[in-house]
Amino acid sequence: MKKGLHHVALTAVDLDRTLDFYKNAFGFTVVRRWGDEHPAAMMDVGDGTLLEIFSGGSNAAEAQAKWLHIAVAAEDTDAVYAAALAAGAAAHSEPKDIVIQCDKPLPARIAFVKGLNGELIEIFCEK
Repeated sequence: MKKGLHHVALTAVDLDRTLDFYKNAFGFTVVRRWGDEHPAAMMDVGDGTLLEIFSGGSNAAEAQAKWLHIAVAAEDTDAVYAAALAAGAAAHSEPKDIVIQCDKPLPARIAFVKGLNGELIEIFCEK
């Protein structure tokens, strides 16, 4: 029986900088750390779902596939976008309003940033 999403995992070029980035940009909190030779950590994203981050990543695109993107839920896309940039993210797509055309259209305000490891992060606010 499924209970929901437990975690997503990412490899980081610099574990401590990546932990600081997700803490400062999105308010995630470290819930556990382990490993001496190859350290890793898990961060609570705010609802019990975890982001697992492993050291040993590479900036080389072909070194290891990354996710397409993760979407961080926000109440204020513009404020979270600004916080992510201040925490070291690179701008990818500035905040804009969209409507996802599906069976029940979904209006949202979104933006994208690139994290410290090149990962694409969407900031998503349903309207």
